[in-house]
Amino acid sequence: MNLENVVQICVPVFEKTLERAVLAGKSYQKMGADLLELRIDALENPTPEMIEEILGELELPVIATNRVESEGGFFKGSEEERIELLLAASSQAQYLDIELKTKEELRQRVIKSASKSIISFHDFNKTPSIVSLRKIVEEELSLGDIAKFAVMPHNMEDTLKVLKIIQEYPSTLGLAMGSYGKYTRVVGPLFGSPFTFASGNTATAPGQMDISTTRRILDELI
Repeated sequence: MNLENVVQICVPVFEKTLERAVLAGKSYQKMGADLLELRIDALENPTPEMIEEILGELELPVIATNRVESEGGFFKGSEEERIELLLAASSQAQYLDIELKTKEELRQRVIKSASKSIISFHDFNKTPSIVSLRKIVEEELSLGDIAKFAVMPHNMEDTLKVLKIIQEYPSTLGLAMGSYGKYTRVVGPLFGSPFTFASGNTATAPGQMDISTTRRILDELI
């Protein structure tokens, strides 16, 4: 079996302007991306019309994300504004990504509007205990279609927690960040992650590898 036919690589589009976002998305498609993640929080002065236009120009399936600052994002407006911009992507994006910690009312608006929803959790300081990770993932799966968590390991044992969780829970994307966790981005799909992330022009998370490196390693694994 060739992993290229099994594992999808998602590449974040992290650009300031409409024009650069469209160019980046088309470039990443040529480089081998299977999915794109439109990072709305990277856009300067984003509007619903801008988001709709970008999505209309991109040919690959898209995850729309408007990441809050507390979980590694850059959106500086109100929560209501953040959610409204995310909802503008609902008719064209394959997935909407919404953080588990978002207020329930706002979170539910996104989930109900999404074709498919990704419920995400990020901890840039540590890897929670395996008991805590189970609780997080179970709650995420009770709400949405895909559970996602990204955590910071302090040793290799922490990375094994991530792999154990994604093996236990189908439809779960688990990532260990940083140098310890880099390998989980390519090994994770062997344990059940539905796709993985790679970088295009700019890495958007610690330990993220570029598209060609990620694809080459995936092709060597099986």
